[in-house]
Amino acid sequence: MVTLAYLRRRRVQAELAEAFEVSQSTISRATAAVTPLLAGVLEQCVPTADDLDDRSSHIVDGTLLPCWSWASRPESFSGKHRTTGLTVQVVRTLDGRLRWVSDPLPGSRNDIVGLKASRVLDGRDPSIRLGDKGYIGSDILTPIRKPRNREQPDRKKEFNRHRNSIRVVVERAIAQLKTWRILHTDYRRPVGTFTDTISAVIGLYFYAAE
Repeated sequence: MVTLAYLRRRRVQAELAEAFEVSQSTISRATAAVTPLLAGVLEQCVPTADDLDDRSSHIVDGTLLPCWSWASRPESFSGKHRTTGLTVQVVRTLDGRLRWVSDPLPGSRNDIVGLKASRVLDGRDPSIRLGDKGYIGSDILTPIRKPRNREQPDRKKEFNRHRNSIRVVVERAIAQLKTWRILHTDYRRPVGTFTDTISAVIGLYFYAAE
C-alpha cells in the first residue's frame, strides 16, 4: 500500500510515515524493496514490440520522465525540455490507446535516436506510422516542414492541420500514463532506482487496463 501510494500520488515519505505510523526510513526501505518486485511480477502484463498489430496505423511519440538534476549525469539533460530526466518512446493507436513503451534512455537523446534504439520499426513498414516533427527523416509520416522565407501551400497546411487534429486525441495516452504522478514530477530517489520505478508503473498501467 505504501509503495502504490508513493507511485500513484507521489506522496512525500514523511507524510506516508505519519499516515502509517512508522518511521520515514521504514517507508524508504519498503518502497526500495517492493518497487523492483512489482516491475518483475508485472513484466508479463507489458506488451512487447512483437505484440503490435502491423495491419493498424500507429502514432509514435517520445516523452520525458523528469527527475532531479544530478550534476554527475549531464546526459540526462534534455535541451528540448530544459530539464533532466529519462526519455521513452511510446506507440499509440489512432484513438489514443497506449500499446507499447520502450526502455528508457537518457534525456539528451532526441526522438529519432530513441526510435532507432528501440528497434520497434525493425522489419515494419514505417510509412503507416505517424510522428511529430521530431521524427522528420525517419521515414514515418510527419508534418510537412514550412519552407524558409516562403509560404506553405494550402494543401500542405491542410495536411498538417488534419494530422495535428489526430495528435490532440492521442496525447491522452501519455497524459493517462502520467496520472501515475511519480512519472510526472521530478523523481528524487537515487537515479539507479528510476528505471525499476518506470518499469513498475508501466506494468501497473497495463495491468489495470486489462
